[in-house]
Amino acid sequence: MGPIAALAVALFLSGCASAPATQNGDGGADQGSQSGDQTEGYDKYETTQEAVDFLGGSAEGIARAVDRAFADYGRPNAIIKGEEGGGAIVVGLRYGMGEFMAKSGEKQTVYWQGPSVGWDFGGDAGRVFMLVYNLPRPDLIFQRFAGVNGSAFVVGGVGMQYLRSQSIVVAPIRVGVGLRLGAGVGYTQFTQEQSYNPF
Repeated sequence: MGPIAALAVALFLSGCASAPATQNGDGGADQGSQSGDQTEGYDKYETTQEAVDFLGGSAEGIARAVDRAFADYGRPNAIIKGEEGGGAIVVGLRYGMGEFMAKSGEKQTVYWQGPSVGWDFGGDAGRVFMLVYNLPRPDLIFQRFAGVNGSAFVVGGVGMQYLRSQSIVVAPIRVGVGLRLGAGVGYTQFTQEQSYNPF
């Protein structure tokens, strides 16, 4: 476990004995936000293979999550590989850091944090693989992305949901025990510098 995941769990789950939230179903996201030329993005095979190698979870579950994202939004033009940690007792918090990689070749370190409120209990810490869609240029990742209501997709210990800011969509894929999607609503803020203020 990396420093970000460990710190988040220590700060927000210390002394809490909460069972991980579970969720079934595959409520779909609005597909109307597809825009731009997706032919220059990552292809499904290389994306699936990279996600499986990085996350180290169920290959079948990861492949199905990637298939769902490709069916909904086509080819991502950037990915983020990182680690995160968080927890929730109605009000949730999440912190993470990772490497942003655009298909065009740009790479940079990114941080993210954000709150959520709703029927959301439990904690998680681990790796996350994010697909980024319709990003016109790399610096536009540094903004706030709201969770898309009803977009949670969970299969075989792998969870995915959609975050959106206008036409830009981010699809985080998470694996493992402690998987926490919940039914809360909130946002994720991507920043260039590390911050512990989720607001």
